[in-house]
Amino acid sequence: MHVGKNGLTEGVINEIKHQLKKKNIIKVRMLKSFIKNSEMNRKELAKFVAKAVNAELVEVRGYTIILRKKDGNGI
Repeated sequence: MHVGKNGLTEGVINEIKHQLKKKNIIKVRMLKSFIKNSEMNRKELAKFVAKAVNAELVEVRGYTIILRKKDGNGI
């Protein structure tokens, strides 16, 4: 998944949710232009995305965030 200059649209959030349903863990790459135009830094954006899609934030590596699907036990 890529988050581009248009940012976190509803379509991007829905696609991340869809990918998490299919796979247990996914990588989401954020373009530099998106981060520069955002009011948040990379880690804040990663936490925001994880919360928006109800996933666990595993790691932030550069401009890539790694998300894991939460199971029924809240993890």
